[in-house]
Amino acid sequence: MKFSYYPETDSLYISLSDKTSTDSQEIVSDIVLDFDREGKLVRIDIDRASKIVDLTCLETESLPLKFC
Repeated sequence: MKFSYYPETDSLYISLSDKTSTDSQEIVSDIVLDFDREGKLVRIDIDRASKIVDLTCLETESLPLKFC
């Protein structure tokens, strides 16, 4: 899983997989879900991210993390 933030566009991308997106659905204003060919979620795109989520804190709980 990879988090990428682009301040110039205030966009946050959460990549769940390396697979290519073939379909997208805007579920609410400024939040888009990207799906692969099999219909599995591969990315979450959040526009105007600083207005929607707290970008100053990243908290995990009970995840078997490995730093890549």
